[in-house]
Amino acid sequence: MKISLRLLGCAVGFAALALTGASAQSPASVSIQLVSTFDYPGTGNQTQPQKISDRSDVVGIFLDSSGTSRGFVMFRSGTFSNPIVDPADTTNSTQGRGINNSRIVCGDYLDADLVDFHGYFFTHGFYQNLDIFGATSTFNLGINNARDYCGSVIPTGGIQEAFLSIGGTVTEFAVTDATATLAYQLNTTNQSCGYYVDADGVTTHGFWRDSDGTINAPIDPVGSTGTILFGNNDGNQMVGRYSDAAGATHGILFVPPDRFVVYDFPGSTFTSLNGINRRGEIVGRYTDSATGIDHGILAQVVRGSAGVTLSLAPPSAPAQAVPQRAVVTAPAY
Repeated sequence: MKISLRLLGCAVGFAALALTGASAQSPASVSIQLVSTFDYPGTGNQTQPQKISDRSDVVGIFLDSSGTSRGFVMFRSGTFSNPIVDPADTTNSTQGRGINNSRIVCGDYLDADLVDFHGYFFTHGFYQNLDIFGATSTFNLGINNARDYCGSVIPTGGIQEAFLSIGGTVTEFAVTDATATLAYQLNTTNQSCGYYVDADGVTTHGFWRDSDGTINAPIDPVGSTGTILFGNNDGNQMVGRYSDAAGATHGILFVPPDRFVVYDFPGSTFTSLNGINRRGEIVGRYTDSATGIDHGILAQVVRGSAGVTLSLAPPSAPAQAVPQRAVVTAPAY
């Protein structure tokens, strides 16, 4: 399938910021520029991109008018793959979550019992299912170019944790007092990011985990009532979204240790930035306020006029813990 991208302010000559090293630009010196919008072909489809590879291939999810969920790839040429449907999916719930430079796609689907989830890998027409040992549910959310991957698991009778699989070794971890922890992406140095649900069982916060295992949390911009980090690149710049007290949702670029750049699609009250590659290309989506339809966006981190920036919010007092129990927190998208 072929798409004609709607180019919105894409200047070939603009100074794109290559975010490939530890020496990232200060957020005060960068902004996020919209490049184009796109939709998976079909009337009424909801288009929900998830990640972008360093080759500019995009993976994501689309929902048709019946609510059926399918994965997809939009190749750098602008053409789309056929729908990605795990052969074991009997609930119409396959989701595309991650992609690397070898075009290996990872994702998950809901089991026929309508409770448990299973992960999968897909490449060159072949599927391989993934269930982490000892888990009743496995969410396969991100993959890097070394074919290491990450996600979230629910151990039998336990609390939902994040996991990293690096060199074939699986490490599970959780943010202290979290009721669920989910890792969404890891880069070539095995730094990962994601979000967790607070002890109140409702509020979300971003986190990132360094390659030595140090967890940095909470990661929230000032004014956030809920933050999610979805993806990081090899320079460990991260993208995600946060909600404010007025109910609007804003896309964010987080540059450690403590600064955010905010991006809002014009006219929309919901913007999410979900993936970023080493060239600072960003993929995400916005919701059309008039129709309620989600549309994909491609954007670029650029030098030049400073974007809207926010600082890191100080940690709040710990919420009163809810009883710890096994609960499935389906990943955000």
